[in-house]
Amino acid sequence: MRYMPHTAEERAEMLDKIGVSSVDDLFVDIPQEARLTALLDLPAHAPEMDVDAQIQAYGAQNLAPSEAPSFLGAGAYRHHVPSIVDHLIQRSEFLTAYTPYQPEISQGTLQALFEFQSQVALVTGMDVANASMYDGATACAEAVLMACRVTRRKKAILSANLHPHYRGVTETAVQFTNFSVEANAPSVSGAEDLSAELGKDIACVVVQNPDFFGRLQDLSDLADKCHEVGALLVVVVTEVVSLGVITSPGEMGADIVVGEGQSIGVPLSFGGPYVGLFATRQKYVRQMPGRLCGETVDQDGTRGFVLTLSTREQHIRREKATSNICTNAGLCSLAFSIHMSLLGEAGFAKLAQLNHGEAVAAADKINAIDGIDVLNDTFFNEFTVRLPVPAAQAVEQMAQMGILGGVPVSRLLPGQPDFENLLLVTVTETNSDADVDRLVAALKEITSA
Repeated sequence: MRYMPHTAEERAEMLDKIGVSSVDDLFVDIPQEARLTALLDLPAHAPEMDVDAQIQAYGAQNLAPSEAPSFLGAGAYRHHVPSIVDHLIQRSEFLTAYTPYQPEISQGTLQALFEFQSQVALVTGMDVANASMYDGATACAEAVLMACRVTRRKKAILSANLHPHYRGVTETAVQFTNFSVEANAPSVSGAEDLSAELGKDIACVVVQNPDFFGRLQDLSDLADKCHEVGALLVVVVTEVVSLGVITSPGEMGADIVVGEGQSIGVPLSFGGPYVGLFATRQKYVRQMPGRLCGETVDQDGTRGFVLTLSTREQHIRREKATSNICTNAGLCSLAFSIHMSLLGEAGFAKLAQLNHGEAVAAADKINAIDGIDVLNDTFFNEFTVRLPVPAAQAVEQMAQMGILGGVPVSRLLPGQPDFENLLLVTVTETNSDADVDRLVAALKEITSA
C-alpha cells in the first residue's frame, strides 16, 4: 500500500503490544452489517483534469437555493447575508485564527465572542450564553446532559415534535451514559400534554418553538409545571430569526435555550458548517458546556476580556469536564455577530416581521388551491401543507420546473404513511412575490394532473 509504511512485522508487533490478535479486533463495536466487505465501486485513478471535470459534472446536478426560488427549511434557512459579512470574516486574522491557547493575548477574538454571547443572551431572554457550539443538534444534546447534571436525575423527555435530527443526535449522545431519553411519536396535530409525563425522576423536558411542523407555542404553563417537580425546561429554536418577533424562551420560563444560529450571517452551504447557540440562567453557569468569555479590567483599569470559563477536557481534569465539545464555531459565530450588529435590535425585529408577513401571504395563496390544506393555526415563517399527492413526488416534479418547493416530511420521518403527503414550506425575505406565484402555479399543476 503506497501510503502505509509499516511492514507486516511492525503491524504484528503493534497489535501484540496492545493485546489484540488482528486489526479487525479494533472494530468490534462496529456492527457487522455496517462494515465494508469489499472495496467501494469507485472509478480507477485518472488525470487531475479529468477528475476535476467529473466532479464539476456531479456538482452541476445540484439545484442550489441561490439558483432557483427556494422554499426549503426544516432547520436550515435561506436569508440574505450582507456582503460585508463575508468580506470581514475573510480577513486573515479571523479566517486563519485557531483556538486561543493563551486566550488573554487574543483580545480581539475574546471581544468578538463576548459580543456574540451578549447578542445570544439578549435574543433568547437568558442571563448568560456561551461562545457557541458546533450546531443546534449537538447543543440540544449538551443541554440534556447539563440538565441531568444540574438536577442529578437521569431521564429527559423529548417533545414529539422536536426536529428528528435533534432527537437522533441527543439519543446518540446519551446511549453510552447512565442517562436516558423518552420521546413521543411525532404528530402533526400538535396535541401533546408533556406535563402529564412529569415526575420527580425527570431531569428536563425538551420542546422546540416553533416546532418541527412550524407551530408556535406558549410554553409558560409547561415551564411552571416543570419547575413544580424540579425539572428544567429546555427550549430549542431552529429558526433564530423568529426571536425577533415572538416572546423569548427566557420570558416564558425556559431554563436552557439552545438553537441553530445559521439564519444570521451563515449561508446554507449544503448543510454546514453552522453555529450552535447555548444560553442559560446565571445559577446554572458552572454546568454550562463550552466556553464563556467575560469582561474585566486590568491592573491599570483598562477594559479587557478573559476566558472566564472553559469546560473542555484539555483545560481541566477529564473527570471534571462538563463537555467533550472541544471548541466553538468561531468563524460562524463571528459572522452571526457581524450580521446581527448590522441589523441592530430594530432591524432584527423588522426582519422577523417581514418573514412572518411574507409567509402568511404565501400560506393564504397555497391554502386557496383546491385539494391543498395549510395545517397550521400559528406559525412564524414555516408551515405544513397537506397535498393530495406524495410530497416527495411533488418536490421532485417542482425541481424539474426549477423550483425548490419545500421539504417532504417523509424525508425526515420516513416510513410513516400519515406524513407521506405533508410538505414543509418556508418563506423568508429572499422570496419575491414572483417566486411565490411560481410555487403556487407549480402546486396547481401538480395536484390537478
